[in-house]
Amino acid sequence: MTPPSFWQAALRVFDVSMGQMLWSRRSVFLGLLVGGPVVLALAVRASVILDIGPPGAPRPGGPVLFGLIVWLLYIRFIVPILGVFYGTSIIADEVEDKTLTYLFVRPIPRASVLMGKYLAYLACTSLLILPSLTLVYLLIVPIRDGSVGGAFPTLLADLGMLVVGLISYGAVFAFVGARFKRPLVAGLVFALGWEPGVLIFPGYLKRFSVGYYLQALVPHAMPSESATSILLRVVRDVPSVAMSLWSLALITAVMLWVASRTVARREYVLEQ
Repeated sequence: MTPPSFWQAALRVFDVSMGQMLWSRRSVFLGLLVGGPVVLALAVRASVILDIGPPGAPRPGGPVLFGLIVWLLYIRFIVPILGVFYGTSIIADEVEDKTLTYLFVRPIPRASVLMGKYLAYLACTSLLILPSLTLVYLLIVPIRDGSVGGAFPTLLADLGMLVVGLISYGAVFAFVGARFKRPLVAGLVFALGWEPGVLIFPGYLKRFSVGYYLQALVPHAMPSESATSILLRVVRDVPSVAMSLWSLALITAVMLWVASRTVARREYVLEQ
């Protein structure tokens, strides 16, 4: 019997892993995470309908609020967290559950195991985050006479941007999961420490972060007068969209290649 090709094996692993990821306890927890912005959007919409709030206070329109939610919740927090929890688990979960041996003894390339699980990660996280953002859009954008139809191209750009972020962060954390013994800790330090911190400092360090390139794809302008906008102007020094897309593609390709090489060459010791 002819062994399956690399991509045939990867698709078989994808088929098995997809169901496991969707119905795992991790997905339940992260489903609650991506549901947070929806709950916030419902609360904001209800406050507008019921006219709750300080009298005379400025109230931004729906598109501005939507942009803030995308920037501060999805780009800065949710996308990296999804990448950390799913990406680092691609190989680490198999090691922890002592099932990696069953995958590696099959007549398929080791790297196809990583690629199949990486594709399952992309499908699973997309199914979590894209409906969440769409619901937030439908709830928030109509506030203060915002046009749902007029802002629809922006929603498509946002959805594409989130997918690009998931692709890039997933590749980085797939390498972390394949290389380190405690990948979740290392991933959280990178996502919540290095990524936001390095953007504040001048110089070239920010070029070694996914967030630096991803923020160039945000299609929303920030409010001109707020503490948030002042902070974001500091970190808004970004390259062009074309340069960002090329850089993110390079990061993804390099990280997946290094992760594949690591999985193919490393001897994983399963603890008893």
